[in-house]
Amino acid sequence: MTPFTYARAHDAGEAVRLGGEHAAKYLGGGTNLVDLLRETIEHPLSLIDVTGLSNAIEEREDGSLLIGAATRNTALASHRAVRARYPMLSRAVVAGASAQIRNMATVGGNILQRTRCTYFYDVDGSRCNKRNPGQGCDAIDGFNRIHAILGASSACVASHPSDMCVALTALGATVHLRSARGERTLPMTDVHRLPEDHPEIETLLESGELITAVELPPLPLAARSTYRKVRDRASYAFALVSVAAALALEGDTVKDVRLALGGVAHKPWRAWKAEAALKGRRATPESFRAAAEAELADAAPLRDNAFKVELAKRTIVAVL
Repeated sequence: MTPFTYARAHDAGEAVRLGGEHAAKYLGGGTNLVDLLRETIEHPLSLIDVTGLSNAIEEREDGSLLIGAATRNTALASHRAVRARYPMLSRAVVAGASAQIRNMATVGGNILQRTRCTYFYDVDGSRCNKRNPGQGCDAIDGFNRIHAILGASSACVASHPSDMCVALTALGATVHLRSARGERTLPMTDVHRLPEDHPEIETLLESGELITAVELPPLPLAARSTYRKVRDRASYAFALVSVAAALALEGDTVKDVRLALGGVAHKPWRAWKAEAALKGRRATPESFRAAAEAELADAAPLRDNAFKVELAKRTIVAVL
């Protein structure tokens, strides 16, 4: 492990000041970053502990929720307002990891966790453009059962591991950021990027930028939502396919819908095509299937993961 310095920030201002130092990383629960340090994938010269930042979940007058970035996943999943008004988020968090990890992991850290691609973690034996740009991608012709079927490139076929981020994407969440340059917000759909020719650049966050909060919009249809994760075993496994969905009906017609997929792309995948195909249509298994077909029309499966295409379609239909 590369030697590093450690400092504990007491507020966001101190954190971004310290985070401006060369090669600094922000440390939340450490449930992913510490693993990356041990595997010598990450090499920060400085760690800034941000667990002292806000962990409050604020219910606002307009019906939105403001979730502090240091909020533990367990607290998020069990919060009364989250369970009642955004059940897909609560269920996604619970599906995401063991109780011990949820007790440690933070909302901000969950958003920034990195892929669990086997080749990414195989430092000594595999080529990985995400770990070493320009090296190549052994996953493309290797064992790629868990990898992406949407939005991948010739440089990287890794999939994003988060469950929580899939629900946040479906809900249209906004991520609040702070740096020495000031404050700004990003829609959750824009936080992560597709690999293209630079899979090592995973988000649109700038150097030294800190996630301070996540905002959930007032969204009445989210009260009628759920999350389903399809995986190889019942506990502590990453999704082969997951679906977060919210549905509002007017009679038997789809008035509004939110849909996002996990386990299928380099980022949480907002199913814009499926949403457009459903609005104004009757809520039937046939219309759900047609919407799923539209969303997966551009899927480009690899040798070992072609099953994900049909699995995603069936899961979309079942969840809706």
